[in-house]
Amino acid sequence: MMSILSVKDLRVTFDVPKRGAWPWTPPMKLQAVGGLSFDLEQGQTVGLVGESGSGKSTVARAIVGTVPATSGQILFEGTDLASMSVGDRRRHRRDAQMVFQDPLAALNPRMTVGDIVAEPLTTHYPEMKRAEVKKRVGEIMERVGLLPNLVNRYPHEFSGGQCQRIGIARALIMRPKLLICDEPVSALDVSVQAQVVNLLKELQRDMGLSMIFIAHDLSVVKHISDEIVVMYLGRIMEAGPTHEVTTKPRHPYTQALISSVPIPDPVLEKARPRPVLEGELPSPLNPPSGCVFRTRCPKARPDCAEPKDRRQYENGVRVDCPYFEVKDALAV
Repeated sequence: MMSILSVKDLRVTFDVPKRGAWPWTPPMKLQAVGGLSFDLEQGQTVGLVGESGSGKSTVARAIVGTVPATSGQILFEGTDLASMSVGDRRRHRRDAQMVFQDPLAALNPRMTVGDIVAEPLTTHYPEMKRAEVKKRVGEIMERVGLLPNLVNRYPHEFSGGQCQRIGIARALIMRPKLLICDEPVSALDVSVQAQVVNLLKELQRDMGLSMIFIAHDLSVVKHISDEIVVMYLGRIMEAGPTHEVTTKPRHPYTQALISSVPIPDPVLEKARPRPVLEGELPSPLNPPSGCVFRTRCPKARPDCAEPKDRRQYENGVRVDCPYFEVKDALAV
């Protein structure tokens, strides 16, 4: 199967001015993403999972081009985004669209729903006739479960779930090849979350979409993803097929994330082991040496502070730690 997207050793660094320093003082370096690599196959979904501040959204913005990559490669259909001309980048934006976390904040309150959904078409295809634009808007609204006669209403007249459907319609009206969903259900009720996830799965099947699904909740990601990448402080802790990662988590961080998901059975919930992470997420301005997770890892050893390659592979699963043991994995 062909990879529509290949991310190779992606690093994104931001300059942060020192508080109270002179203007000519060199800024501090904040590495939001450090050496991320993964492949997305045509028609498949990769889930990016991790705590807030792990760099998931930065990866998404680097892929669509709103944040420049400091180093590494982002290959979209074999073409490096860094080598694209202005015209090629504009065409890339047609093929890669985003759905954002806050459904209401992502919509212009001064525009009608019809104008919001049609805006990508009028921007990228100004020559398109008005009748064709209106037809496309009606078709995509109906496809995401909204009545076409709602086009003259404003975002504040809709619920959160409906606003997220509007955001999905706006992204898909361009008929993109890649859809990036940046925590699209975290602001919604649980029942509405299931509806939106099921809608995305249907749209992916019908339109042949490739998706990147970003979330901090593994219980949501495992229902929609084919591969899962677990991130911590901008690095990969574990990555592999969804079934392997969720049923046999090898990295202590993945085990802790899965243990935080409740099981709807009081007996099993009480009996299962529950590893607890201690401490707070370190500052990306001053990350720990060696393994960035070592300050919170219950299995940390002195040599974890040494900077060396810790990638280990087993059954297609990548774990950035040489000390993982399958027997310690949690069955979920």
